[in-house]
Amino acid sequence: MSQKVLHSTIKGEGVPLLILHGYFGMSDNWKTLGNQFSEDFEVHLIDQRNHGRSFHDDEFNYQVLVDDLYAYVKYHQLDKVYIIGHSMGGKTAMLFAVTYPEFVEKLIIVDISPRQYAPHHNAILAGLNSIDFALQNTRSLVDKKLAELIPELGIRQFLLKNVYWKEKGVLDFRFNLASLTENNPEVGASLPPFTVFENDTLFLKGDKSDYITDREIQIIEAHFPNSKIVEVSNAGHWLHAENPKQFYKEVCTFLS
Repeated sequence: MSQKVLHSTIKGEGVPLLILHGYFGMSDNWKTLGNQFSEDFEVHLIDQRNHGRSFHDDEFNYQVLVDDLYAYVKYHQLDKVYIIGHSMGGKTAMLFAVTYPEFVEKLIIVDISPRQYAPHHNAILAGLNSIDFALQNTRSLVDKKLAELIPELGIRQFLLKNVYWKEKGVLDFRFNLASLTENNPEVGASLPPFTVFENDTLFLKGDKSDYITDREIQIIEAHFPNSKIVEVSNAGHWLHAENPKQFYKEVCTFLS
């Protein structure tokens, strides 16, 4: 079986900078920052499997996400790359870096650590699975239905970016909801023990987020001995969206 190639948008010139979105996200979420980064780098905004415009598959875990990224790097004949990975994308980036260190020059991990996280997207998955597009046949009806289980407007707006017209009069989700629901426990999986990436690594954490706390410092240093943790102010888990200015500055400083 030939490996399918992930969908991406590529712009700019220079060292390849691969950007990996989080769970339920897509490359479009990174468009604005991607445009900024493309002034200095060859930016690859990538949709991971079961997300955005990439292929759907029943199988979904970090090993296959890393296999997908390896196939992508080989297909585009990339050599030394920088990678930014947010949340689930950060987990993919970490596992890729410890598996194929020869490809990764520098690594930026956004608001996630190598440890295991308990499944915590149950309300979101329940909300998404309550949608029947035959009944919720407009965006506002989808939003109204989601609001029954997902009160946070910001989270709903983020999820609604995945709603598109599959054909005339028929809405659908871009992500593969069946596979994401089935494999939800995989998203919190830890980095395998005794795996190390020696190159420079930057961990960015939101000051209002609890994904990276003092408890995580030891495990981060064990896997990434040449890493530093920088806090982005006035930001939670989606720090690149909540404080893009500081985010952009921290990344450029680290990569220069």
